[in-house]
Amino acid sequence: QVQLVESGGGLGQAGGSLRLSCAASGRPFSSYAMGWFRQAPGKEREFVAAIPWSGGSTYYADSVKGRFTISRNNAKNTVYLQMNSLKPEETAVYFCAAKLTSAPMTSAAGYAYWGQGTQVTVSS
Repeated sequence: QVQLVESGGGLGQAGGSLRLSCAASGRPFSSYAMGWFRQAPGKEREFVAAIPWSGGSTYYADSVKGRFTISRNNAKNTVYLQMNSLKPEETAVYFCAAKLTSAPMTSAAGYAYWGQGTQVTVSS
């Protein structure tokens, strides 16, 4: 079992920055990949970013490349999402998730454990 708790959401301004954190507990943090997804009202959950257990290659949705950065600190059992140059259309609930298998990094179906989500609201 893996428990995930997100924090750092809130109200941001267009063009501004926010940093999300996700604290994990349960199974050894360094044994699984982590991802961030988001879901806006009336829309499907979509992939944002992912990082393998080693913190090596990272993966991003095209819409956030160059603006968002995912990172992890295995000593602190925490994954981060630094979001810069925010846009109003990125208002959504942001979820972190843990992937324990070799499923694709960008597919929500491959992630077995999910946090409760944190609201990010970007004002124009």
